[in-house]
Amino acid sequence: MNQVDIDSGDSPGTPSPRAVEGQQSAHLGGRYGQEGVQAQTAQNKRKLTSKLSLANFHTSLVLAYQSFGVVYGDLSTSPLYVFKSIFVGKLQNHQNPDAIFGAFSLIFWTFTLIPLLKYIIVVLSADDNGEGGTFALYSLLCRHGKFGMLPNQQTADEELSAYKYGPLGQSSTSLALKRYLEKHKKLRTGLLLVVLLGAGMVIGDGVVTPAMSVLSSISGLEAANTKLGKGVTLLISCVILVGLFALQHWGTHKVGFLFAPVVILWLLSIFAIGLYNTIYWNPKIVYALSPHYIIKFFDQTGRDGWISLGGVLLAITGTEAMYADLGHFTSFSIRLAFVLLVYPCLVVQYMGQAAYLSEHISSIPTSFYDSIPQVVFWPIFVIATLAAIVASQAIISATFSIVKQCHALGCFPRVKVVHTSKQIYGQIYIPEINWILMILTLAVAVGFQDTTTIGNAYGLAVMSVMSITTFLMALVMVFVWQRSIILATVFLFFFWIIEAFYLSAAYIKVPQGGWVSLVLSFIFMFIMFVWHYGTRKKYSFELHNKVPMKWILGLGPSLGIVRVPGMGLIYSELATGVPSIFSHFVTNLPAFHNVLVFVCVKYVPVPYVSPEERFLIGRICPRPYRMYRCIVRYGYKDLQGDEGNFEDQLIQSIAEFIQMDAVEPQFSTPDSVSYDGRMAVIGYRTIESCSSLIVSEVEDFGMSNSFQSSKSLTLQSLRSVHDDENPQIRRRGVRFQVPQNPGIDSSVREELLDLIQAKEAGVAYIMGHSYIKARRSSSFLKKLVIDIGYSFLRKNCRGPSVALHIPHISLIEVGMIYHV
Repeated sequence: MNQVDIDSGDSPGTPSPRAVEGQQSAHLGGRYGQEGVQAQTAQNKRKLTSKLSLANFHTSLVLAYQSFGVVYGDLSTSPLYVFKSIFVGKLQNHQNPDAIFGAFSLIFWTFTLIPLLKYIIVVLSADDNGEGGTFALYSLLCRHGKFGMLPNQQTADEELSAYKYGPLGQSSTSLALKRYLEKHKKLRTGLLLVVLLGAGMVIGDGVVTPAMSVLSSISGLEAANTKLGKGVTLLISCVILVGLFALQHWGTHKVGFLFAPVVILWLLSIFAIGLYNTIYWNPKIVYALSPHYIIKFFDQTGRDGWISLGGVLLAITGTEAMYADLGHFTSFSIRLAFVLLVYPCLVVQYMGQAAYLSEHISSIPTSFYDSIPQVVFWPIFVIATLAAIVASQAIISATFSIVKQCHALGCFPRVKVVHTSKQIYGQIYIPEINWILMILTLAVAVGFQDTTTIGNAYGLAVMSVMSITTFLMALVMVFVWQRSIILATVFLFFFWIIEAFYLSAAYIKVPQGGWVSLVLSFIFMFIMFVWHYGTRKKYSFELHNKVPMKWILGLGPSLGIVRVPGMGLIYSELATGVPSIFSHFVTNLPAFHNVLVFVCVKYVPVPYVSPEERFLIGRICPRPYRMYRCIVRYGYKDLQGDEGNFEDQLIQSIAEFIQMDAVEPQFSTPDSVSYDGRMAVIGYRTIESCSSLIVSEVEDFGMSNSFQSSKSLTLQSLRSVHDDENPQIRRRGVRFQVPQNPGIDSSVREELLDLIQAKEAGVAYIMGHSYIKARRSSSFLKKLVIDIGYSFLRKNCRGPSVALHIPHISLIEVGMIYHV
């Protein structure tokens, strides 16, 4: 806008000739002066737009470059094993040039229809605020219909800025279908199971991919006719795999940018080799781009050709990563990288490999390395090994991300999540999952030692995830994009028919190694569903046994006990109501804290929650009770870090709410009205910018405020012991004071003083250490799931206090047994 004002004649700058002409005409009183100014304005708008477009295009180029090191490693290394995996079994009886031409035609059209048409053109458009993957689609569906199974969702969550997506109106047909799905709990449970199965397949893919990629690249040593035996190459592969998993704690933010040149060099190398083989050995291979050769292939091979589709689909392994890793890049940058480099390089490589094999049928078992000219064999071998490591890195990182998303949606036991990058949000490392993947990957590599058998498991996992994505994508078209059901049905059945051929061929190979993917996926799906089922049952019990508000109000502000100085943070999963552990305290303890805050940390079905919308603050009882509720909201991609200033942020937020409650009438209600559920979004501010309190800095030695300022001799001795065992770097703490403002109401000032004094007296964290058991009247299956399955997972995962970064020295746990 400033640019437009300058060009309108307010600037002393030198105008263009067209502007001078326009000004002269304006002085003459003609109408052409205005037209000249308008033309200049439009021209400058176009210049500004072009500059912004160039800047965005430059950013997209940088992101496209980085995507090679994270997204395309798996897809780009497929030429190492595709032709070998196709011509196995009974198809060995059809090893002839016509079959080679037909196999290449199948690869080309598979590569064109699924990665290019389905993912690049359609699926990448279905992002959840920039995030992709199976859970992103599920999150979109849950926000546009009551399909989710998370029990503690609130109406206030729908006001989040990241919550709204797509058009608001719905057609009568889609509305009727949505209500039908919302009405039947079994259908919603089935939808969740489909999503969990897709997540389990991705985790299983994280086990199989490293073994497949590394073994395929190291097999070049055998193709080079070296004297190394199969046992030595297997040992080298295992060493590389162990090193790969051991380096995961460094994070993908270093690996991705570092290995992007490796993948680009790999793609350019295989493009050059493919082009050379096509020209030198058999240029007629270009005719195989016609789908006529597919018909000819099946006519010649029959059922054996259909079974070989399990090997053809290995050409598109890694396609799902384009969508799953969308959050680290943009859809345009991923599309740009695929169309400009990945697609042409891989098509030419497959074409060249087919041209070479049409003249060297006996080289099919080692087709890739045999097709490399001897002069460049060893450089290509080194690049292939590095590219295989990059491919493994990509799927391992994707596995970490999907486990984090499953945990956020209440479908995976608590694990340690480490944020590995301060610059790139969302890149994480999970130690427990990393070592489990390493053990399983080594077991697969040592147990099978054959890339063909591993490839059978690999292809089954990949195609299963793609079919699930197609199904969820059709639902998104109807409920989110508001497209017609007919269009969504056409999309669903078009790609399902194509994928059904490959999936059926992959399931035929279940006895030849495909069972690995099924076993792994169903194990992880069972773990996720058992955890989700137990969590829901526990929440349901707490919801139906919460403390009645009338009982609390009947006790009076003192709660019938002595209120001592201090602040108690009572953690619960309840977003409304008072948990039953509170009544346990009140009836069994002679004293309780002067200020009580019921804290609920929960995840909402959006990828990120901005800090300005993270806290919901409200009262539970009238003002004299000094009882508040704080709901801390995170998205499924948010990382709940070790926030050392959580107590200070909480005090600041409650202070802001106290003043808001005093001045805004919608939060001020008579004492006779229930306060439960009345919440306000308190925007996050830096501690220094707090408008309700005066903030001064004090030195903090890393100790929790829970007992730093306490006068208790016991706590002081505990502090000295803690200081001796845990020497820490000094931090900057804060101290709050009420401003001497005569405009502040006396009741508000008193409440703020009580809040500050309670914080200075010490903060205690109170949690329910609950055990859930199935009722005696429950079925055998329910007892098996709750008493054995969920109990085992709960005992062997991280405790809730550790996951919430609660200082152990300030923690009070209340043992509870829930019979569900």
